[in-house]
Amino acid sequence: MKNCKKLFLGIVTIIFVTGINAQAPNSSVQKIVYGSNSKVGKYFDGRGFKMYYETYGTGKPLLLIHGNGGSIASMANQIPFFSKNYKVIIADSRAQGKSNDPGDSLSYEMMADDLNGLLDHLHMDSCYVIGWSDGGINGLLLAIRHPDKVKKLAVTGANLQPDTSAVDPWIRDWSKSLSDSVNKLPITPIVNTERKLLHLLAYAPHITVAQLQTIQCPTLVIGGDHDVIRNKHTMLIAESIPRSYLWILPNSGHSTPVVYKDLFNKTVYDFFKNPYRKIEGMDRLN
Repeated sequence: MKNCKKLFLGIVTIIFVTGINAQAPNSSVQKIVYGSNSKVGKYFDGRGFKMYYETYGTGKPLLLIHGNGGSIASMANQIPFFSKNYKVIIADSRAQGKSNDPGDSLSYEMMADDLNGLLDHLHMDSCYVIGWSDGGINGLLLAIRHPDKVKKLAVTGANLQPDTSAVDPWIRDWSKSLSDSVNKLPITPIVNTERKLLHLLAYAPHITVAQLQTIQCPTLVIGGDHDVIRNKHTMLIAESIPRSYLWILPNSGHSTPVVYKDLFNKTVYDFFKNPYRKIEGMDRLN
């Protein structure tokens, strides 16, 4: 039992260091404690659990979606920038942050439908969407399953399947090892949550190219040139969405919204602000 506890604590530490800490903003940026702001924090109780969310700013609605094991705080580099021009909506996804979910199952489809439910609750007919990592997967699924809700979509570090055609082999093996290790631990509420999240990390998603081809909103597909998601896979996503742009950041890994936060925010803002331009024929010379 002692060894199980030590193994679990080690796994949690790895997730925390590589995930949440990698996503944390500079202290100079985070004047508000995003994710624990009692002045704006609320709960939406509509799909079998209480989803915690916060809203900032005024203007057209913009939904931010964090990655696996993260929370509202993960997007703290984006909230103050975009809330100057948009009404920013951001939630702790199911089984993450303050959105506790004791259920045994968890899927990206469930989380996309949760976000759709939140938008309905807030009477939002459509919005701009930014999704990072698993949040990018959720953004793609939101545009696939609820196309009327997404006006424009920006995703970074998203993948369609969990195999090595999409994910770096070392990361793939690492995530499977973590998932398999946690599955051997005695069940507790914390272990149950980690099992669900790690199962997603190692064995999901399963999105087809045919599904991507149904996305009608303009989409900016983003990745680092040394991302955990292979460049050719990020290119496949962009090529499969009818109205898309592709942006690969040089000298970048998976944390594009953190390491290159200023460039990331400005580029996504410009994408949202300007009309989508179809580039073909002689326009390709410009």
